[in-house]
Amino acid sequence: MKRKAFAAFVALLAVLSLSAGCKSAGAKLENRNTYEKIQSMLVNLTSYKSVGTVEYKSNKGSNTYETTQQCRNTGEYRIEVTGPKKVAGNVTVSDGKTISQFNTNISGRISITTKENQERSEILLTSFIKNYLNSQEVSISVANIAANQCTVLEASIPGNHPYIASEKLWVDNKTLKPVQLIIYDPQGSERIIVAYATFEYNVKLDDGLFKA
Repeated sequence: MKRKAFAAFVALLAVLSLSAGCKSAGAKLENRNTYEKIQSMLVNLTSYKSVGTVEYKSNKGSNTYETTQQCRNTGEYRIEVTGPKKVAGNVTVSDGKTISQFNTNISGRISITTKENQERSEILLTSFIKNYLNSQEVSISVANIAANQCTVLEASIPGNHPYIASEKLWVDNKTLKPVQLIIYDPQGSERIIVAYATFEYNVKLDDGLFKA
């Protein structure tokens, strides 16, 4: 899978280089090196920890949550809601097989098992990487967020969900860290926006984090 994805990635780079005729050779090489570094970071990610916000948008408005994510590429994850105050302490954990939910602020907490759903699983960077590597068609572009130049990777999302069809990941070209992840519905409207305040690649995560 990695070889196939890397071959497709190299082909895309060639197209980008040919279409950037107005750029200097040095700029082309710099962009190519950046793309390759980002690709390598994502393909070789084993775990991560991030702090940021997740915004869910619908025709009725939007809701934004402050969250901490801790995740392994083998399927284990922990998503903790830290704000707003009325929902702070809600935690969802998966050991790779069973998904449980509980609230850390409730004395004598009781955990309940639940089923996976794409509204939750697709906010994980590991889900984006899987979709990106398995997509038949992917795209790469460059965009600015504030003063930072980012590489934007786009992939389709399988499953025929009525509100989740594709996604884009913005990665800072200097830090090589994700800046934001946006998930779109089939009509191209934004449905979920993940904004990363901090992000750590390949951190050591204790097994106990993924137990209810």
